[in-house]
Amino acid sequence: MKRWFVISICSLFPLFLFGKSEMDSLLHVLDKTVENYQVYSNLKEEKLNKLKDLLKMAISDQQHYVICGQLYDEYKLYKSDSALVYAQKKLQIAERLNNKRDLTEVKLNLASIMGITGMYKESMDILNVVNVRDYPDLKAYYFHIYRTVYGFMADYTMTSQEKKQYQEITDAYRDSLLVTNPPGSGTHVMVKSDQLIVNKQYDEALKLLLDYFPTIKESIHDRAIIAYSIALAYHGKHERDLEKKWLAVSSINDLQSATKEYISLRLLAFSLYEDGDVDRAYKYIRRSLDDALFCNARLRTFEISQMVPIIDKAYQHQTESHQRLMLISLISISILSFLLMIAVFFVYRQMKKLAIARKKLSTANDQLNTLNHELSAINYQLKDTNDTLQEANLIKEEYIGRYMDQCSAYIDKLDDYRRLLNKTAAAGKIDDLLHAIKSKQFIEDELKEFYTNFDSTFLQLFPTFVEDFTRLLIDNEETQLKQGELLNTVLRIFALIRLGITDSVKISHFLRYSLSTIYNYRTKLRNKSAGPRDEFESNVMRIGTNTK
Repeated sequence: MKRWFVISICSLFPLFLFGKSEMDSLLHVLDKTVENYQVYSNLKEEKLNKLKDLLKMAISDQQHYVICGQLYDEYKLYKSDSALVYAQKKLQIAERLNNKRDLTEVKLNLASIMGITGMYKESMDILNVVNVRDYPDLKAYYFHIYRTVYGFMADYTMTSQEKKQYQEITDAYRDSLLVTNPPGSGTHVMVKSDQLIVNKQYDEALKLLLDYFPTIKESIHDRAIIAYSIALAYHGKHERDLEKKWLAVSSINDLQSATKEYISLRLLAFSLYEDGDVDRAYKYIRRSLDDALFCNARLRTFEISQMVPIIDKAYQHQTESHQRLMLISLISISILSFLLMIAVFFVYRQMKKLAIARKKLSTANDQLNTLNHELSAINYQLKDTNDTLQEANLIKEEYIGRYMDQCSAYIDKLDDYRRLLNKTAAAGKIDDLLHAIKSKQFIEDELKEFYTNFDSTFLQLFPTFVEDFTRLLIDNEETQLKQGELLNTVLRIFALIRLGITDSVKISHFLRYSLSTIYNYRTKLRNKSAGPRDEFESNVMRIGTNTK
């Protein structure tokens, strides 16, 4: 089962690969499946050979019976003659075992396969003498065979009176099947949808079938049957495109399950013939005929044989048209070739002249390209320089303004401080005067205010500096700010670097830290760089550049 599943997935892969319409993709998959039909037949034969090997090794009649039953099931829709042989072998074994239930089942097998091969009388003779009252588990199978055989007879008969009679009997056994199969089972869904379609209740049938189809996981053959029923419902609704789609789905599953007794591919071939796709129609009808003959499904062979001459005639007509077209094309090409040779001669002469001109033009273009590259490089350098100057001017304007405000404020504060000391000295408070002179509080307050002004001014110029700087590090421990801080010492160091002050001596003097402390901070932060360490400070210099 896994091998069948893998083959199905591989075959359906083009549905997702090609950017065509869904129908085109389905037909592409079907084309590949028809071409590879022998692969699926070989897998079927491999499975049959394994069962035959098991049959040779079986030592009891019961084992022979079970394996012959499996071979019958595998051959039933693949090669009906072989299925009939194994049904007869089952009958012989069941007679030796003298098991009445097995005898009844085998007779039903014989009736079923005879119906497929067109032996309707023989099938009915068996069904008329079989008694399933004592075997409730065989009733559904019994009704199914009756319904199938009468359905075949209704399709095969030529007179409308007999056709109507057989259809009524088919409907009766369909009703019996609905009673014997539990609701929700696959057989119940198939029979119920068949009944709805016969009664032209197409929407109800589609709802039942489309809900059930995705739940089929194992049986490829069941998917083929349900897809065919969906196609019949859409046929009743005259939705031709959807009918063809589901006939294609059914045909793909039929061929991949190595089923030889089927309807979908034949119906699809005729629809494609009506659409004018004669090549595909011919290929599909030939495949259908070969499979029906291989299986010895007489009704299917009869149905296909009625279509083959029509499609074959159209195919032959199309082939002849193509051949005439090819002959005309060949003559036309010969004439055009002669004219082309003359034209080539004149073109060659002209090309020699053009080659000389093109060479000169190429040389001029190369020189022009070289100049353009040089000009582009100069323009890029000028732009970079302009951007740098613009940024420097912005920084200078901001800090010059702040510097003048700060100087004015310092002059006012120094004057106030001078007056305070003068007043203290005039009052004779020498101790207070000495205490004020020795105290560092004034300097510390001024430094705190100075750094606050620096931080505020810098963040006005680079409002996202803290976030951008943090992203350059593998952790943000060093950039965590305390309550009320705008920048901390580490951030101020790299803020000065961003402003172009890269000398550690100047930075240490500005921040009033030792040179070794500044050096250690810079080294520590480089080691935490999220990117190359050598590029860390260059990356800092680029912070805010893209937003300017």
